[in-house]
This record gives sequence, C-alpha cells and structure tokens, in this order.
Amino acid sequence: MNKKKVDAITTHYQHLGTGEPLVLIHGLGEIKEGWIYQHELANEFELIIPDLRGHGESEATEDITIENFAKDILDLLDYLNIESAHICGLSMGGIVAQEIYKQAPERCRSLIFVSTLHYVPKLLGRSIMQIRKYRLKYLPASIQKQITARTCFYSWESDISKQFSKYHKPNPATYLHSIEACIKIDYRKLLSEIKVPTLVIGCQYDAIVPLWVQIQMYNLIPDSELYVFRNVGHIAKLEAPDQFNNVLRRFLNKNKLEEAM
Repeated sequence: MNKKKVDAITTHYQHLGTGEPLVLIHGLGEIKEGWIYQHELANEFELIIPDLRGHGESEATEDITIENFAKDILDLLDYLNIESAHICGLSMGGIVAQEIYKQAPERCRSLIFVSTLHYVPKLLGRSIMQIRKYRLKYLPASIQKQITARTCFYSWESDISKQFSKYHKPNPATYLHSIEACIKIDYRKLLSEIKVPTLVIGCQYDAIVPLWVQIQMYNLIPDSELYVFRNVGHIAKLEAPDQFNNVLRRFLNKNKLEEAM
C-alpha cells in the first residue's frame, strides 16, 4: 500500500503497472479496492487508484469538496512526477474528473466519465439531501446497504451484492458532506470547452444517474464518444467487468499520447 502527505492530508493509493498513466477515481462511499477487476489493465497502463479524502484509508474528514478531491489527485500526480494522465471517474469520481480538467486541463490526456453527472438542479439537490439524511437517521446500516445495492445494480445476484459490500464502505463523518459537494456542481459550460479525447459511459438501467444525463453530457462535449452498457445498472465495472475493461482498453489505446505523437 502507498500513501503520500501534503499539508495535513494523507492520500492512500494503489500504484501498479507500466505504460501510460491512468487514474481511476471511485464513487461516493466506495474505496479504491473497488477497482479490483480493472487491475488487469496494469499490463498496458500505469494505474493510480486513490482513496479520496474521507474514504477508505484516506481518513481526513475536513474540507470535503469536489475542488479538494481534485486537488488531492493533482498533488498525488505531482508527487509521482506524472505530468499528465488519462483520467477515469465513476459517478462522484466522474464529477471529480471534470473538476480536474477545470483546474488543470493540461494534466489530462483523455477523460472517461462513467455513470456520472455534470449538474444538479437545486430542488432535486435538496430532495436528495433530505432522503439521504432520513436514511442515515432512521435506517440501520444493513438496510441502507441493501437499498444502495439494489439501486446500483440491474442484477440482484448475491455474488454481486457481496462484492459491492466489500467495496462500498461509506464513512458516516464524510458521507453527507460528499453528497452535498456533488449536488453543488455545475459543469455545463465546462463540458462545451473540453478539448481532449473524451468517452462518456452510461448504463441502460442506471437508477442513480439515468442514462439521459450521460447522453446530455455527450451532446455537450465536442467530438466526444458515447458507450451504453445494456442490462447493467450504475456500476458497470463490477456488473460487467470484462466488457467494461474492453471498452476502456479500446478507447485508451486509440488515444495514447505516444501514438498521437
């Protein structure tokens, strides 16, 4: 296991493989180990897989914002002497990926936005917060996890739920702060200004972030690509890992910096 410290923030991360660097950013309440099925990409790419602050082993609970999530990853790339990388984010991780591009577009070789969103209307944001606060206050943790698992996957097979339970471990101290950070974002203008190769991935039965949101993102991003997983819920990397890895591999190989040069 690897870790780095900048100021008072210690970021824990996995670092494996060789090739062009690829950052994999987990979603809300997840931990870095949730990218376990993507480790096979290490035979072609240098994988950097962090725990965002307030998640997993990155235990700092102060200043939970999308801006700080992105800054922590940029600091990690500085620490590893990586000038630029392919940036892939799932759900909340996709929001962080957008913020990385906003803060430092020159650090992004390409972008992969998976089951994510770019804007939350205020009324919807307030409703989301009310629902999450109610769950945390009145429902046992085991019931909350069941609800989340059944919302995240098209298939309710026990094996998938067991895998999800291993990698979805929200920190009560930072969970609501992370949700609040997500619902404040508005990247509608930013998407129209993206100038690096971008892949938008959506899933047919995503009950967390509906497919139409990714279609809207695809329409806003110039020259972007769209891939839709059929018969898959919110977390394709776990529910359809082989297909997911092949989609990433094709896009990344097509947009390798060394080949572009």
